[in-house]
Amino acid sequence: MRKWIPLAAGSSGALLAQPRSLSGVSLMNVKGTETLSLPLQIVVLLTLLTVLPAVIMAVTPLLRITVVLHFLRQALGTQSTPSNQVLIGLSLFLTILIMQPVVEQMYAQGWKPMERGELTSLEAFDQGSRPLKAFLARFVREPDAQLFLKLTHGPPPARPMDLSLNVLIPAYVLSELKTGFQIGAILYLPFLIIDLVVASVVLSVGMVQLPPVMLSAPLKILLFVLVDGWNLVVGSLMKSFY
Repeated sequence: MRKWIPLAAGSSGALLAQPRSLSGVSLMNVKGTETLSLPLQIVVLLTLLTVLPAVIMAVTPLLRITVVLHFLRQALGTQSTPSNQVLIGLSLFLTILIMQPVVEQMYAQGWKPMERGELTSLEAFDQGSRPLKAFLARFVREPDAQLFLKLTHGPPPARPMDLSLNVLIPAYVLSELKTGFQIGAILYLPFLIIDLVVASVVLSVGMVQLPPVMLSAPLKILLFVLVDGWNLVVGSLMKSFY
């Protein structure tokens, strides 16, 4: 037989006032306002994971590094060597090395105070985005920032850090593309000279049937190895961000 346990007066109201939880996720925060349900949280998380690679590419040095390494591979004429996986892996680790201080500042200024309940989510986002804004503003060219200010009809700020992220991020992407193409053009010049010299020699001796690429490719690789090209390129890329 079931035993009915009588509840004290007011106990049912106390039970109803307690926030329900599912798998440790509370559906009511400390202020009493309902948060997102667990299925909706999963949907939001999966959406953020989908756009995460594009976000990392847009707001980190990964953009410049991948563009430069791609130009370098094309200049060497090695086709698919190193492979895309190797270049992306190298670019990712270099990006982590550069962005580690910025991420630590964002975590300390935004996420930790929000965990302690000192800031709301909007205030934490504002505080945590300041180190990122400072990083982006260092590499944004003024014409690119002015272009997006005109497109968004925003007022000109007193400082570059006062620009909003919807202006800083696309301006940063354009600036990094220009910088990457400039570095790639400089990398192309010595290898282009080798191609021209080899092609002139091959044509002057009448070896029309022999493709000049077959002779110039080993010479370019040999020159790149002798000058320790990977060390020079990666070192110059890293120094350009400090």
